[in-house]
Amino acid sequence: MPTPYRYVTPVPTEAAAGLTAEVYAQIARDFGMARMPLFLTLSPAPEVLAPTWAMLRESLLAGRAPRAAKEVVAAGVSLANKCPFCVDAHTVLLHATGEHDLAETVARGRTPSDPEHARLFAWATGTATAGQAPPCPPGHAAEHIGTALAFHFINRMVSSLLTDNLLPAGLQRSRLVRGLGGRALARTVRRRLPRGEALPLLRGLPSGPAPAWAEGTPAGTAFAALRAAAGEGAALLGDTAREAVVEAVAAWDGEHPPLSGWPSGPLADVAPGQRPAARLALLAALAPYRVTDADVAAWREAGGGRYDADLVRLLAFGAITAVRRIEAALAVPA
Repeated sequence: MPTPYRYVTPVPTEAAAGLTAEVYAQIARDFGMARMPLFLTLSPAPEVLAPTWAMLRESLLAGRAPRAAKEVVAAGVSLANKCPFCVDAHTVLLHATGEHDLAETVARGRTPSDPEHARLFAWATGTATAGQAPPCPPGHAAEHIGTALAFHFINRMVSSLLTDNLLPAGLQRSRLVRGLGGRALARTVRRRLPRGEALPLLRGLPSGPAPAWAEGTPAGTAFAALRAAAGEGAALLGDTAREAVVEAVAAWDGEHPPLSGWPSGPLADVAPGQRPAARLALLAALAPYRVTDADVAAWREAGGGRYDADLVRLLAFGAITAVRRIEAALAVPA
């Protein structure tokens, strides 16, 4: 049977141990799904898996802001990033909140009828191009910003490592299937989860200062850990390659890159042996849906064969580089 996994072999839930098993257990408890393709595909690198889950949990699943509003943000970011897998997933989760018309409206990229949802949807779809503070009560801002940044990262990893099909044969594209899937998850989605329960999973992992927009919150702690862990993937690039990726992202205008001459131009000064790794990192940052079999094969050949964990780490570095660029553009008061 076809699977959604493209370039890594996930750690099966029944074979997981240590940190990976702990993350899987919490996902099953709090998300109501024992096998989530995104987290399975990150499992070869548990130091990336754990903070990615923590960031999603502490921003989207826990907290005070209404879950439906945060699902609108997740879906809006995913639409802007051309990540159909995530759009479909969050359409199902919007159905699970009971907002059936809203789910289908957002799935089609249309403006929600509710003014609050419409403002959040417009904000979410524009976070990469015209960053500004979210249109919500101050007490909800960290959760909405955290959700947006979590999905800017997650979209990039999903688009790089998974196919577009959330369900076999694209069944998720049926409104009936989406509605039924949402109803199956309704009890779990409508629970209000306590904050902070993902943070013990981050003990012993790299971290750093929490961002000003979420200082003192579990989402801030989770983002600091994700930023640090994903940033360590830079070690898989030579100095010139790393600088080329960082400079290209710094110059990014938030739009999708042109189809012609990119990313060859930004990588022109990178040595040929380092170019496959730099290309993958830059694609993950700015156009992850363009990662191809040939790109991954070239990277593996240039390195004499690399572990799946290294691929996850390299793509995570590209993804977090773009996320940090987006975060810096958000006009959020400290």
